[in-house]
Amino acid sequence: MACNDATCDFKPMRLRRRALGPRDIEIAMKYCGICHTDLHTAADHLPIKTRYPCVPGHELAGIAVAVGADVRGVSIGDPVGVGCLVDSCLECAACEEGRENLCRKRVGTYGGEDTSGRARCVPATARTYGGYTDRMVVDERFAIRIPKDYPLECAGPVFCAGVTMYDPLKRYGAGGGTRVGIVGLGGLGVMGVKLARALGCDVVAISRGDAKARLARDSGATSFLNSEDAAATAAAARTLDLVLDTVPAEHDWAKYRALVKDDGKLVILGVNTAMAASMIAGKLRKTCSVVSSTIGGIPATQEVIDLCAREKIYPDVDVVPVRDIGRVYEALDAANDAGRRYVLDLAGTLDESAFEKCDAPPPTLAPNGRLM
Repeated sequence: MACNDATCDFKPMRLRRRALGPRDIEIAMKYCGICHTDLHTAADHLPIKTRYPCVPGHELAGIAVAVGADVRGVSIGDPVGVGCLVDSCLECAACEEGRENLCRKRVGTYGGEDTSGRARCVPATARTYGGYTDRMVVDERFAIRIPKDYPLECAGPVFCAGVTMYDPLKRYGAGGGTRVGIVGLGGLGVMGVKLARALGCDVVAISRGDAKARLARDSGATSFLNSEDAAATAAAARTLDLVLDTVPAEHDWAKYRALVKDDGKLVILGVNTAMAASMIAGKLRKTCSVVSSTIGGIPATQEVIDLCAREKIYPDVDVVPVRDIGRVYEALDAANDAGRRYVLDLAGTLDESAFEKCDAPPPTLAPNGRLM
């Protein structure tokens, strides 16, 4: 499923994946989650201009149907997935530490540029095309093994929202006795509450107003804080060890910093000017109470799906046919108040019949994007 311009009018497109190499795995795709980043890339909302045709998708889940001669960790028939990355240099300090997301030569699952020969998606171009597809070929180093008892439709969002929340929890030592605040209860925040609770943390779900108090409780939060309640916010000042701020739009993040203990961290996860400022501050100072984070490396991605399987943590998903991509994009462009993740049913709806069925009108999106 591809779009040819910023209207995000997705239609079926035929392409041929690269031939299987000795370390490659071919995946028959079953599901692919739809991320806010997919919307902003397809709609050309980001500073880096989108090149078309665009095939998004970095929340892939399917079954291995072929493996190269040198593949050791995956067998034919195994459930396997792909997250946000399909390549990196494999030589720098970040790669050696399993933090490929910090490699300067990392290659995104879609919209990236193959420089090593390991990420080329189709023979005719070095660009990467993502998971809105019925087949994927990926180097084993960047494949994620999905536990066999974990629902495939839930796996993809774990590779994006899951690792985005898990990586800073792990990096800053969250565990039993840690008081963690999760700001924003959209798809990221709800997943963060579930993961933090599974790690044994005392979790405070934070939202504007009381509308999501029940969602917070249902997700496992131990308490709820209305950030617009001045008295409650004042009482919570300097009581949290770690706060993960998932709010995507511009907002007053300083009030969440006030909730953090003097030796704690506020982690900015939403794409906004606060993230940019925290990145700059982190480079200028060795220690900083406000930091940023994006995705995680491959080991962290494997860890979080294993944790989710072990603790029976499932993202709340709506499985939709490929013809509904436009409708989903409109919903994401408006908000994600229910904290749910949309997942494309590729095995059931992306076939030859899709060429006749995908006749929905293009979505109507905000012209400048909301940078979710």
